[in-house]
Order: sequence, then C-alpha cells, then structure tokens
Amino acid sequence: MNFKPIEIEDYITLRPFFEQQPYRHSNYSLFSIVVWSDQAFRTSYALKEGSVLFLNESVLDPEDRHLFLPVSPVKKPRSAQLHALAMEAGIPQYRFVPDEYMRDHDRGELESLFTVTEQPEYEDYIYLAEDLAKLRGNRFAGKRNQIHQFAREYVETDRATVEKMTPDHRGDCLRFLEKWCEIRDCDADENYDLVCERKAAVTALKNIHRLDMEGMVIRVDGVVSAFAIASKLRDDIGVLNFEKAFPDIKGLYQFLDRECARSLLSGYRYINKESDMGVSNLAQMKKSYHPVMKEKCYRLALRP
Repeated sequence: MNFKPIEIEDYITLRPFFEQQPYRHSNYSLFSIVVWSDQAFRTSYALKEGSVLFLNESVLDPEDRHLFLPVSPVKKPRSAQLHALAMEAGIPQYRFVPDEYMRDHDRGELESLFTVTEQPEYEDYIYLAEDLAKLRGNRFAGKRNQIHQFAREYVETDRATVEKMTPDHRGDCLRFLEKWCEIRDCDADENYDLVCERKAAVTALKNIHRLDMEGMVIRVDGVVSAFAIASKLRDDIGVLNFEKAFPDIKGLYQFLDRECARSLLSGYRYINKESDMGVSNLAQMKKSYHPVMKEKCYRLALRP
C-alpha cells in the first residue's frame, strides 16, 4: 500500500471522501487532519477501494505508527476489512476509533481480531450550539457576568470590534499568536503540545483561502487580541479547531466563545470542542460549559 505525505494541495482531492463522513470525533475533520499533518505525527494517506486511509508516524519515535479508520462517503468498514487493511499496510494498530463505530459493530467480532483499549485523554466534548450562544440559566451565570464585564469595558465604549477572518488578517493574527505563546511559554520543554498547536495554527492562518474554514477576529484598541477558527465535521456538527485570547483581558475568552456559537458556528446543532488531552485545567474549563455528550475513542491493536 502506497502512502503519500499530505500536502495542502491534497485538501481538494480528499474533500469528497469527507462530505458525508459519519463520525462525531474531531479527528475526522479533514481540516484538522491537514493542518496537523506535520506536527508531533507526520500524516500520510492512501486511496483504497473508494476510501481514504490515513497513517500517522511519530517524529520522535519511528516505531510509533497508527492508522485512522478508513473514510468513505458511502460505507463504514467491517471488522474483518479493518483487519485486512492493517495487515496489508503493515501497521498493527488503529487509534481514534470513535465510540459511534464501536456501537455500530459487533464487539465480540472486533475483540476476536483486535485488543480494544479506550483512549480517555482524547474523549471529545460536544455541546448544543444553542446553549453556548444563549448561556441561559444559573449554570452559565458566571460566564454571563464575565461577558458583561468585557462588554461594559470594551464593546459599549467602542474599544472592541468583531471581524470575520480573511486573508488580510494573517499578519496580525500571526503576531497575536507569537505574543500569546510568549505568555503561555510555548517553547518550554514541557509545553511541546503547545508548540505543535502553534505550528498547526500558523499553517491554518497561512492557508485561509485554500481550506474550508471560517474564522473570527476580535480587536481590542485596534490590536488583534483573540481569534477562532472552525470547520465542518458533519452536517449537524461544527468543530472549534482553534480558540485563542489574551488571558489578561477579563471576559474576552468568554465573549469570543459566545460569538463563535452565535455566528461562526450558528448553522450547526452541535459544537465539538475537541478533547482535553488529559490536561486538568483544560478539562475543568471544558466541563464548565456543560457538554451534552462526550465522544469516546479507542485503540484497536491487531491480535497476534
């Protein structure tokens, strides 16, 4: 099986496979696959019998290699097909197999071919778009208060503007990202994930005109102080791929998040905010927005 490293130009080739992809897990966002394709893992793809199969290979450990589920506009692979594809590719495992796939297939048959292990750090948080747009009820009182403080200080005094992201924003957004990373100390050894995220965000910003994405920019006193980038996962689910704001401007992040739900992702019933990667403060923040569901994923390793 011949795998080809993903390049930005491949987005148009691969897009038809994702137009009706069935999964709720954010790893099956084509936009996400492309912009993260040269970070902690190098991503390649192969076309096989009307499906596209992705291979991830770690840049730190050559032995760490895994496949994603094949993506097809018309079918989900059966357990035996997954086994045959892994054998043909010479890759002994799949990762990020969504709970949705596990529910739709015979667990006994799967476990006769694979060892099944849950990946809890990659469990996605999924929200009702209406909840995030309206923030009704006592459970969101704290979020509303923070937004009101930001609005009084910046919006009502015309110090803040909300803009649709265009290629013209690229330079200002890249400068914002560098300042954000200085604050978060992205280059520290323990923050390798932030380094990868920054590189993926840079790839997205530099290719706004070539990828199916929507973006939002917030300026405070004329300076880009927050941005968000979203993409389609399914007809009913959008993914909030990147969401960054200066932490010292009180209420800015909460204001950005609400505006994303109100306009950037208003056409979707659900918003997927991806996983917490096992980071406790990130998990706490995602839980504070009260997800309506979580999408688990699994590792399937070939049995000897």
